[in-house]
Amino acid sequence: MTDSRGILVDGKATPRGRFPHAKVSGDLVFVSGTSSRRPDNTIAGAEADEFGATRLDIAVQTRAVIENIRGVLDAAGCGLDDLVQATTFLVDMNDFAGYNAVWAEYFDEQGPARTTVAVHALPHPHLRIEIQAIARRPESNDTIATLEEEK
Repeated sequence: MTDSRGILVDGKATPRGRFPHAKVSGDLVFVSGTSSRRPDNTIAGAEADEFGATRLDIAVQTRAVIENIRGVLDAAGCGLDDLVQATTFLVDMNDFAGYNAVWAEYFDEQGPARTTVAVHALPHPHLRIEIQAIARRPESNDTIATLEEEK
């Protein structure tokens, strides 16, 4: 029987629905769509001036999303090097170059398979990017036992 359980990570933004940050199934970790939202519900890479004009920075948001995914993977017993697939959702394909440049800071051609798609909107108007991912955990049986003992 395959171990399957959800993971909610302390210190991360609470999911905006009844789903986990990630689902572990055997040696695979399925990371739910992750944004640049912080635990206090502010959004990295989104600033508003005193008049309400917003500045949305795709590079800052992309970096924050990848770091949020790193934190979720860490809680599941793996890291960014264990990613095998990622799907990125961009609100505006004009942000592709900025997102792609930040992606290249973390990954090269040996990194995860990747698909990028344009979407009409994300759950908050200041979010420009969301990424869902799949990772493969190394030494999954030892990690499962350790994670279960920590509960």
